[in-house]
Amino acid sequence: MSVDASCHCGAVQMHIAAAPEMVTDCNCSICRRYGVLWAYYAPSQVQFEPAEPPTETYQRGERSIAFHRCRTCGCVTHWSAVDRSADRMAINARLLDPGVLAAARVRHLDGAVSWSYTD
Repeated sequence: MSVDASCHCGAVQMHIAAAPEMVTDCNCSICRRYGVLWAYYAPSQVQFEPAEPPTETYQRGERSIAFHRCRTCGCVTHWSAVDRSADRMAINARLLDPGVLAAARVRHLDGAVSWSYTD
């Protein structure tokens, strides 16, 4: 079953191949500030509308991933790998319908210290 997600203003819309069964709540220095829950997908499982969404990016640390936010409303929408051959990305699951998000298991990742799941 595919699901849709969008930023607050609707300028960035995502069509996702399937609802997430699990989302990650990470407490690393950036994720805890963003307040996101990440749902991981292969880039081929996520289609953007428009195809080149109006986002700005931020890269931190080793610059292996780019965090995207809507240029209009500022919502963090997703992260993508800087290396385009990587087969992993994440969408901000808080942009999903609340009912879809409620059905997903939330895992807690200690990104601040150990980079391991605590549950």
